[in-house]
Amino acid sequence: MGISFGHSWADRGAAAANPLPPYAAAFGLSARPFAATPAEGAIYWSGAHLRAQSVLEYGVVSAATAVVLTGEPGTGKTTLVQDLIARLGGDVRVALLANGQPGPRPVAAWVLAALGQPPAPEADALALAGQLASVALGERAAGRRILVIVDEAQALDTTALEDLRLLTNPLEGTAPLAQLVLVGHGDLRDRLRGPWLRPLAQRVAAASHLGPMDAETVAAYVAHGLRAAGGTGEEVTPAAAQAIHAATGGIARLVNQLCDFALLYAWGLERGRVDEALVALVLSEGVFFGCEAPPPVLPPASAAQAPALHRAAG
Repeated sequence: MGISFGHSWADRGAAAANPLPPYAAAFGLSARPFAATPAEGAIYWSGAHLRAQSVLEYGVVSAATAVVLTGEPGTGKTTLVQDLIARLGGDVRVALLANGQPGPRPVAAWVLAALGQPPAPEADALALAGQLASVALGERAAGRRILVIVDEAQALDTTALEDLRLLTNPLEGTAPLAQLVLVGHGDLRDRLRGPWLRPLAQRVAAASHLGPMDAETVAAYVAHGLRAAGGTGEEVTPAAAQAIHAATGGIARLVNQLCDFALLYAWGLERGRVDEALVALVLSEGVFFGCEAPPPVLPPASAAQAPALHRAAG
């Protein structure tokens, strides 16, 4: 059963300047409820996220040598890192490394560039290490310390991870040149526990792992997103939230995508709420790519349904 979302798209020019989704007005929403990067007040902190947040805060406050945050893709690791950076004080200088690999040059060049101190192209490993030490000492003299956050750390090769460990060596005293926060997929933990990276693993003061949300948490997550966007939180029924959990495996990013599609379909079909049948419709049409469970097979559209689809198409 196909559906077209023409509705009244004569106002596409206005929509281009307005990030609100087309279903916002129909549900009384003042913001996008399931944005990939939620606004600060719209973030839902589950128990697992709060525990991970505490681990990150502990690492920074205690000046721990290294902290590890792992989780499957889409579970909220990047959101936690962004929240941490936003709340850091002026005594911490952050080098965020998010490209997966430092390239052919040593890790020190990557860190220097992230700190706004790009090295000379001809600088060798020794010169790069000296420049980074000089920058770190300058920060220390100004009452600041360097925090190196590596996103997608599981993509780094063993040499790059070993170079990161060297950043935690003491620099003119007992304090390390930099603190480390390693963020990555679950296999990062396995790699760190292997024999080749044992020296780095021994410097990890704390670690946290983010797993998928359970069904109850998904229901609370969906209701929170709707309320934060100006809705009642009841636009998605409990049965629909259960179906969303089953289809997404509780991965936050996938929950966002499926909820967005479901609300779009509800708007297109002029439905007041998203119910289990509507979620099944979205899944059956194949527009949602991240389905964990096989999409349901629905019967052909009845004659009674066809006029509603026609009206939705405008």
